[in-house]
Amino acid sequence: QLQAYGGGLVQAGGSLRISCVACGGTFKMYSMGWFRQAPGKEREFVAAVSWYGDTTNYADSVKGRFIVSRDNTKNTVYLQMNNLKPEDTAVYYCAAGPFTRATPDVENEYDYWGQGTLVTVSS
Repeated sequence: QLQAYGGGLVQAGGSLRISCVACGGTFKMYSMGWFRQAPGKEREFVAAVSWYGDTTNYADSVKGRFIVSRDNTKNTVYLQMNNLKPEDTAVYYCAAGPFTRATPDVENEYDYWGQGTLVTVSS
């Protein structure tokens, strides 16, 4: 089971770090991804990180602003979000996929999903 947390309200230009912890399991050798869904829009890829943490993938819209990382000793993956914009407002979901090194940006490649955490960026 995946649990995402750390969302909240932040002003434009600010920063926020959200986390996702694997409960009841380690998802060992799984790559982890972050997706988001804004009101009235489809869920979209944000970022992904390989099991070893040496490969990352980012959507163009967040490249240079967001950083995905993981701490396998804590079964946790992080998304550091900097220079936030109002268009980053969304529910953010974490997901796990059995890729080890790949970091796909396709939603249906991932097997397990967290419940989401809401990030609201005010202008």
